[in-house]
Amino acid sequence: MRALEHGDSHGCEAIQIFTANANRWESAPRDPQEINAFVSRAQRRRKPLLAHDSYLINLAAPGGDLLARSRKAFLLEIDRCEQLGIDYLVMHPGAHVGQGVPAGLTRVVESLQWALRSTRGYRVRVLMELTAGQGTSLGMSFGELRMVLDGVAHPERMGICFDTCHALVAGYDLVTPEGYEAVWEEFDESIGLEHLFAFHLNDSKKQLGSRVDRHAPVGAGFVGAETFQRLVNDPRFANVPGVVELPPKEAQRSVEVLKSWRSHGKD
Repeated sequence: MRALEHGDSHGCEAIQIFTANANRWESAPRDPQEINAFVSRAQRRRKPLLAHDSYLINLAAPGGDLLARSRKAFLLEIDRCEQLGIDYLVMHPGAHVGQGVPAGLTRVVESLQWALRSTRGYRVRVLMELTAGQGTSLGMSFGELRMVLDGVAHPERMGICFDTCHALVAGYDLVTPEGYEAVWEEFDESIGLEHLFAFHLNDSKKQLGSRVDRHAPVGAGFVGAETFQRLVNDPRFANVPGVVELPPKEAQRSVEVLKSWRSHGKD
């Protein structure tokens, strides 16, 4: 509830939360009164709500205890989002930890298939996040994300969250006008713009192709002010929600800057 109150007090539109501690496997059951209060406030807002899953989850794990715990935790993430009326659950595809990209992507598809079958009828949509490509992380290319979408039996319950920092450090040159258009042309050809449901609007402390995920305030990194100005005024994305992932003061300032760059001046 505090996340909604804090977001509203700063004029936020879309809000992203964690439904539980992102660095622990276990989570305490939610109080029904707390759930009802959250849902009531969220319904009054009528603005997009996102949640991010636990950082411990690895749906690409080769098997054993880690995969079992990851699947159980991911299913609970979907359950909590459904209970709270959250629109989108953002998740990282996972890391193949040495088994190779094809095997890792196969495991992600199997894990998602299992989770979607277990939650038939749910309205929350699962969004795979484009990743930075650190270590053995999967999902750093449009092609890998497309392979997962193609593999699941219910793609209508899936989508993509585009992280601007991750895109840059994964090698997608958004910075020049020509590069910006080329990236979106490739995205549309590989995945389809209709599958894009959210943005993480983060600048990057590291340069193009570095594969190092370090967020910077909007306009203060290698993505740069001009890229974000193009993005927030791109009519293709006028109805796609975006959030920043930064400490509170930096996040507030970045939101203010992004709003100031919108030429049409919408709230």
